[in-house]
Amino acid sequence: MLSYKDAGVDIEKADRFVQQIKGFVKDTFNKNVITPIGGFAGAYLLELAKFKQPVITSSTDGVGTKLKIAQILDKHDTIGIDLVAMCVNDLVTTTSKPLFFLDYFATGKLKPEVAVSVVKGIAEGCKQSECALIGGETAEMPGMYREGEYDLAGFAVGVVEKEKMVDGSKTAEGDVLIGIASSGVHSNGYSLVRKIVETRGYSYTRHIEEFGKTLGEELLSPTKIYVKTVLTIADNVDVHAVAHITGGGIPGNLIRVINKGLKAVIQKSSWELPPVFRWIQKEGNVPEEEMFRTFNMGIGMIIAVSECDVEKTLNIIKETGEKAYVIGKLQKGERSVEIV
Repeated sequence: MLSYKDAGVDIEKADRFVQQIKGFVKDTFNKNVITPIGGFAGAYLLELAKFKQPVITSSTDGVGTKLKIAQILDKHDTIGIDLVAMCVNDLVTTTSKPLFFLDYFATGKLKPEVAVSVVKGIAEGCKQSECALIGGETAEMPGMYREGEYDLAGFAVGVVEKEKMVDGSKTAEGDVLIGIASSGVHSNGYSLVRKIVETRGYSYTRHIEEFGKTLGEELLSPTKIYVKTVLTIADNVDVHAVAHITGGGIPGNLIRVINKGLKAVIQKSSWELPPVFRWIQKEGNVPEEEMFRTFNMGIGMIIAVSECDVEKTLNIIKETGEKAYVIGKLQKGERSVEIV
């Protein structure tokens, strides 16, 4: 006689895992979460009376091959923060407030200590972005993943008043572009980074003088979550556009939120390039153009505002504890992004 456990799926272990994560998942709840942990569907009470025309927004993402480094180093406590960040940072480009988050964790054989560490990070990311972790899926799929491998996906839902929603349609000639500093590579470009590390024969445990830490520690720095900063700006300033700088870099993402007939001119000397990007460029002999279209290059989010609102915006960002730089302007021209 064969059982599901004989086939590689341990339901009892999965049940124990759910019990282990209940505490820190519940810590993300607020009064709007109206279903218990472990239900078939998460339920969130949306108080529509607060809105004239509520717009529901959503985003889904993963963390790419950054997962491979976490798995090689057996360090899983921050990768969940990355997962939340990649979703809510996209969501907040519309100035939506994130409401709730769901995750998908898939592996060949469930290791509860690894899964608990990952979900604990997801819960921490949710707390940083003030959204509730109301559900998820843990899939044990023998034969789909090698020993020690897992994959992650995240799903975020938010809300914004229609008349306050930002979509880039207000961008105009003369708008100033403010860049908010990243915390490092974030969660894009890791296939190239891993190729460089492999080609050069480096270990992720190697100490890198420029970083003041090991290569792995630098590369696993969690993606910065910009929700509170962007929403605080939007509450006080007429924001014209917000761009989350992910895969495609500044050129590939900023162009998504500017009107036709405008070109963004970015002054690359206006901010200090973090050491990790200089290291990647040098060790991989990567052309500068390739660096800018693959990595965030030290800028995680770009805000477009009128010139009269620049000082106020910079002060707000400073008060939230982030670093910011005036990095460029919008000018008349063919819709494009120029880095000079």
